[in-house]
Amino acid sequence: MITVVGTGTGAPLPPETLAGAELVVGGRRHLDAVRLPAEAERIVLGPLAPALDTIEEYVGKDRPVVVLASGDPGFFGIVRVLAERFGADRLDVRAGVSSVAAAFARVGLPWDDAVVVSAHGRDPRTAVNVCRAHPKVAVLTGPGSGPAELGAALRHAFGKPPGGSLPVPASASGARVLVVASALGSAVERVEWVTPAEAAARDWGPDVSVVLCLDEARVLGGVRTVAGAPAGPAGWALDEREFAHRDSMITKFEVRALALARLGPRLGDLVWDVGAGSGSVAVECARLGAAAVAVEKAADGVERIAANALAHGVHVDVVHGSAPEALSGLPDPDAVFIGGGGAELPAVVTACALRARRTVVVAMAALDRVPAARAALTGGGFSCDGVLLQSSRLAPLPGDVTRLAAANPVFLLWGTRIPVSDEGVDQ
Repeated sequence: MITVVGTGTGAPLPPETLAGAELVVGGRRHLDAVRLPAEAERIVLGPLAPALDTIEEYVGKDRPVVVLASGDPGFFGIVRVLAERFGADRLDVRAGVSSVAAAFARVGLPWDDAVVVSAHGRDPRTAVNVCRAHPKVAVLTGPGSGPAELGAALRHAFGKPPGGSLPVPASASGARVLVVASALGSAVERVEWVTPAEAAARDWGPDVSVVLCLDEARVLGGVRTVAGAPAGPAGWALDEREFAHRDSMITKFEVRALALARLGPRLGDLVWDVGAGSGSVAVECARLGAAAVAVEKAADGVERIAANALAHGVHVDVVHGSAPEALSGLPDPDAVFIGGGGAELPAVVTACALRARRTVVVAMAALDRVPAARAALTGGGFSCDGVLLQSSRLAPLPGDVTRLAAANPVFLLWGTRIPVSDEGVDQ
């Protein structure tokens, strides 16, 4: 049997937990904090593979093993690895208080509506994008993805990006504060409230337990039925009447429906809406859980996008500037929607194709723009497909009859990043 004990967030380890253990595995600080049986072998966790191999030797001989872990070892913890290797029936898990629960308790906030994301041993961009999109996030940190790196990324998301235009917050607040909880449960525990810029300027050391990223104006939220990330919207491709817009300059819902399907916005993604106009695409991407940046050159358009985001209860970063110049300081997107047109369209598509990780979608009213946009996508390493969307909506006529009113046709192109093959590369 493998006894897995969560410790390290305040509750002392019961003395009987280690009684009879012949192998004790854990982090150095956990091992140093307990008195081990004299006959027990001790393994300090570093690389998992050697520790798992030693555990297997003991388990195979029915010799008792204790694994010490932080907080709740079943929450982004070692239980998953142990259950995969040895089977859940071989585990006796004794959960402690997770670092996330402890951190929210220290600041007096509920966390059933928090999104929890791990940046430990992972690319931190997912955690950063979740923090951009949601008002209450807990980030489990690790080397190279701690408070400084998180703060540096969010400082540019909610402040002035280097080389770019000034984003206008599209919510009542928009600004984030970071709560850095270090050495939770120890005598040197620290819980500090800092701005992203302040977090970026410090060396936080190895004792950070968790970072909370909060929009203080929206941290309480409402009563929840399902914990975690908010449920997705009941519908999308909203009617144009759901958005403030100027002279019908808005992506029509038929076009928006297919564009959203090709963009695939989801939790952890970053989407650009370039030539955003009313920001309808950016707002819908944010409603689906993605972080969204809207780029718009018209000053009244910037205000309109902010109002639309606020009306739908989401956050959108709005950059006032002209593409492609305004794109230079923005973080790389997973997906890009490009609306509008004009002589600069090929250059905009090219710039976006160089930066997008997954897909670029382009909407155009003019046939003349299609070849150049398609060439820009394929030249940027994308496969390219597209359709001409023509729709007719029901419209009333006098006498209680109905006709079909044709909408202006729109060309929609989408490019999907072609995976780079390593075929033929020397290994």
